[in-house]
Amino acid sequence: MTCGKGLKPLYTYGRYLRERFGERVRKVPVGLSGFTCPNIDGTVAKGGCTFCLNESFSPNLAQNAGKTFLNLRSDSNPILDKQLSELHEQVTRTQEYFRRKEGVRRFLVYFQAFTNTYAPFETLQTLYERALHYPGVVGLSIGTRSDSVTDETLEYLAELSKTHEIWIEYGIQSIYDETLRRINRGHDALNVEAAIKKAKAAGLKVCGHLIFGLPGEDREMMLNSAKAAYDWGIDSVKYHPLYVVKQTLLANEYKRGEFTPITREEYLEVLVEALRLKPDPISIQRVTAGIEDETLLAPAWCGESKNRQMAAIRQALARAGMCL
Repeated sequence: MTCGKGLKPLYTYGRYLRERFGERVRKVPVGLSGFTCPNIDGTVAKGGCTFCLNESFSPNLAQNAGKTFLNLRSDSNPILDKQLSELHEQVTRTQEYFRRKEGVRRFLVYFQAFTNTYAPFETLQTLYERALHYPGVVGLSIGTRSDSVTDETLEYLAELSKTHEIWIEYGIQSIYDETLRRINRGHDALNVEAAIKKAKAAGLKVCGHLIFGLPGEDREMMLNSAKAAYDWGIDSVKYHPLYVVKQTLLANEYKRGEFTPITREEYLEVLVEALRLKPDPISIQRVTAGIEDETLLAPAWCGESKNRQMAAIRQALARAGMCL
């Protein structure tokens, strides 16, 4: 989108990729069965993040997820076979869609759901290398946690980055340990800072995820988290509002009146300021999120279409002299 006169254009991830490869590049999101998180299976906590809706959410989630993770270690590895089949179906289907609709020829495979480095190294190596062999795939973006990347995996990804575009996406969420404890994150802020700096030292590109509207946080705390993430050296950023979905621990807090979701006005205010403070070289991958189905409890504005949310964001940015 062309900026209006007098507005400062913000640096987007799409622009970064176009400059890097000379043409449009699309991310192909994949979600593979078998992955879990260390705050689900009991390694650091049980139940997962309080806001996270997992497909099999139940009181036995941690136990079931832990069994799945152990299956990834078996010699026969039927879980890996299933993952490879899912990977093929999701990558080829999405590639075909973008080729047909937009004429895109280059892609990044985005390992999105759960913690995508939390598995035996051999499993990760097989999945990553298979993904890189699909036609037009120029690299990977791997969503994970700061406490779930081994030195072996980091070294391997650093080696891949010599010939491919390799990103690690860390969920920072907040720099406040009291917040991280309340959402059952299972690690502290120092762990995230160390992981980001270690990945950067290895030559990898890092995208940081920030959530605005976490329980107990005010505007100053949200902005402090953004400023810290910038200072830690992230290359790209995703901003998310916290919304409440059914069958989560956060939903229970909301129903008991212990959590008040962020309003659209509050979110726009903190987002615009976070973008104003952001150093120009850090690209922007996402500025909002939501869910358009019956699982959403609150806030209602997070159930609106992406186009409607983006229209409100662009208007707020324009008032502040910026544009996407």
